[in-house]
Amino acid sequence: MSSSQASRIFALGLASIIFVGAVSVSGQATDQQQTTTPPLVSLTTGTPQELEKQGDTMRSQKRYLDAIDYYAAAIKLQPTALLWNKEGIALLFLTRQKDAQKCFEQALKLDKNSPESLNNLGFIAQMQKNYGKAIKYYNKALVARPNSATFHYNLGAAYFAKHDFDKATTEYRQAYALDNDIFQRVSKMGVMAQTSSPEDRAAFSFMVAKMYAQAGDFERSLEYLRRAMEEGYKGIDKVYTAPEFASLRTDPRFADLMAQKPASLQ
Repeated sequence: MSSSQASRIFALGLASIIFVGAVSVSGQATDQQQTTTPPLVSLTTGTPQELEKQGDTMRSQKRYLDAIDYYAAAIKLQPTALLWNKEGIALLFLTRQKDAQKCFEQALKLDKNSPESLNNLGFIAQMQKNYGKAIKYYNKALVARPNSATFHYNLGAAYFAKHDFDKATTEYRQAYALDNDIFQRVSKMGVMAQTSSPEDRAAFSFMVAKMYAQAGDFERSLEYLRRAMEEGYKGIDKVYTAPEFASLRTDPRFADLMAQKPASLQ
């Protein structure tokens, strides 16, 4: 794999895991929902709240270095787990994993049960391919916030990376039960790009297609079946025997898709 490919995989993986987590960090509207840009706040005279808000604006504009400066200034005045998490997330977008990890660890010192900190440290461990450690962090995050679809999704991704597909499926189903749009939402930001294996991406698409079919969402199931074929899933014939696809097989669109047999992109 080339360095440019590796960078792209990291960036997309970051979008699909951490940025979703970042939304839950603030507990407020997402950065993309901001419609106006507030006046620039002084790094030396702004209040912690003003500095944080300016940092959020900079991050939404992908000005991550500026965002880090504002978060750091706010932390000097009023250190909180929330601010350390936000600075860590900005550092992650600059692929500065070690610095980001220190931020998340500082956040845990202030709040040992911070679900965002635990989730984000899990992501760091996952990027380092230390999946066992990542799973421990995600499980701790879920103890603090058991109904987080994002955390269940991240835990599923860690199990999936270990090829523990049964546990991965369990977590993905839980994530789907809590948020029916989670796969679509994360997919738009680069779902499963955290893995460099085309085979794993294809297997993931087939797994999601199976879950959607079982839930009766045929349109999305067909969408992911197409992806699985385009990604070169070798077990595509399972669609004819797997019980989860029983109802989908009666849909004329299924027959049309399988007759087309979209070419593999590999």
